[in-house]
Amino acid sequence: MLEPSHNDELPVIPGKRYFTIGEVSELCAVKPHVLRYWEQEFPQLKPVKRRGNRRYYQRQDVMTIRQIRSLLYDQGFTIGGARLQMSNENTVDDGGKLDQMLHQMIGELEQLLELLDSK
Repeated sequence: MLEPSHNDELPVIPGKRYFTIGEVSELCAVKPHVLRYWEQEFPQLKPVKRRGNRRYYQRQDVMTIRQIRSLLYDQGFTIGGARLQMSNENTVDDGGKLDQMLHQMIGELEQLLELLDSK
């Protein structure tokens, strides 16, 4: 699961339905070629492909990428270990993902409230 301090370093995910690979690269601080590689390694990562095989990621994909990034870069898992961790979480602890999404949504709402209060 993502550490709360790690969430603060990454930008807030905008309220859009689809994101390009460039946008996801910036949102997750991961280069596009790494994202394409992770698609091959993690079955949970399946962006929609349209027009000329262009990738379009949804919000859940971005959150999955952030989770993979945390496992690999912050927690020191190997690709195989991170893949196993992700598959274990999917089968055993779907509540953890819900907690993660709620935590991020609360943070985003608090940032929005601060922005509105400052105007």
